[in-house]
Amino acid sequence: MQVTETLSEGLKHEFQISVPASDLDAKADARLVDLKDKVRLNGFRPGKVPVSHLKKVYGRSVMAETIDQTIRDTNTQIFSERGFRLATEPKITMPTEKKEVDDLLTGKSDLTYTVAIEVVPAIQLADFESFSVEKPVAEVSDADVDDAIRRIAEQNRSYAAKDEGGKAESGDRVTVDFKGMIDGEPFEGGTGEKIPVVIGSNSFIPGFEDQLAGIAAGETRTLKLSFPKNYANATLAGKSAEFETTATLLEAPQPVEINDEFAKTLGLESLDTLKQAMRDRLAAEFASATRQRVKRALLDRLDETHKFEAPPSLVDDEFKLMWNSIRAEMDSSGKTFADENTTDEAAREEYRRIADRRVRLGLVLAEIGEKNKISVTDDEVSRAVIERARQAPGREKEIWDYYRNNANALAQIRAPIYEDKVVDFILELANVSEKKVSREDLFAEEGEKGAA
Repeated sequence: MQVTETLSEGLKHEFQISVPASDLDAKADARLVDLKDKVRLNGFRPGKVPVSHLKKVYGRSVMAETIDQTIRDTNTQIFSERGFRLATEPKITMPTEKKEVDDLLTGKSDLTYTVAIEVVPAIQLADFESFSVEKPVAEVSDADVDDAIRRIAEQNRSYAAKDEGGKAESGDRVTVDFKGMIDGEPFEGGTGEKIPVVIGSNSFIPGFEDQLAGIAAGETRTLKLSFPKNYANATLAGKSAEFETTATLLEAPQPVEINDEFAKTLGLESLDTLKQAMRDRLAAEFASATRQRVKRALLDRLDETHKFEAPPSLVDDEFKLMWNSIRAEMDSSGKTFADENTTDEAAREEYRRIADRRVRLGLVLAEIGEKNKISVTDDEVSRAVIERARQAPGREKEIWDYYRNNANALAQIRAPIYEDKVVDFILELANVSEKKVSREDLFAEEGEKGAA
């Protein structure tokens, strides 16, 4: 066997390999000898079929299998000897001309092929004990609990019909029938009956609720509106419309007393029980926000301390996934990059930078996990699947079967568990200091960091 490296540029390598026909023939004959005791042919007793006859019958198929196995074994040897870790599947180029293929399968010519690969660079891991990570922590205040309960009360507020002659005001609920027209023609989805509208809730397109202010029960108005440019239905986005609207019922919000009786309507025994349940829920939300902030800071630190060339093919694949998703989202909303104060070129550059970061961080996390024998057990994956199933009552078996029969979906469950375990490993070594912050600061947006 002869191996010649024909390309070595960064992470890309290419080899030309030649395997003598005699070597292939010897391997194929060995496979035929093994086949002799297993095959059954008319006219021959078991185990007595001559190898020469087997070669006539199965020679081409056995040689094809031999070539395939030889290529796999040879590639593995080449990559192992050079310490290569492949970033992508090898790209193998074989003879394609009919005569070349026939000569190869009949043992008349040597096997000559090329294999192109892209490798993962050697990653020198940082000293995680030198990392300093700030952990923002916010306490759940009585005001936070009261505000949360007040929002629940607002969502469960009852309404009562207003006196005859009453006019709609902000906060009132108006039940309406409407018929929408664009350029004098009705459009799909533009008609509704007995639709409740709370004035000031901003649940409808801009202007709809405002133009209902002052309407009385039984009154009909023509509302003149324009659909937002980023409206979800692209066929309506930015278009002007008129809605012939009739108020069939006018109701005013009723005061809500937040007391033990209110708590009982929610299935809890007392207001104190409701407050404790709300405090526990908010504490879990705060802890989740803290976790995300710490994880983001840690990933930023890993990004800063691990600068290396990411395999271009992996970056290209990640970029394509992101870019296709962004373009699909913008197409459905009718937006352009100009609406985001940027250009196509600038956006491509930014998302490619994010793709590069994600690939590098993924490789770093994988390296840390491998070197420290971090793994995800089947039980951990099963618990995660069960939790997903619980979030869809009535569809538990459907969801369980979906993940059990879909390896890619199961991998998507396993990946974040693995990432979190690696993050926890690093945090155990790092110097983590707590910092008291306000609720507003804890939930403040820091912008897209392109985290892995």
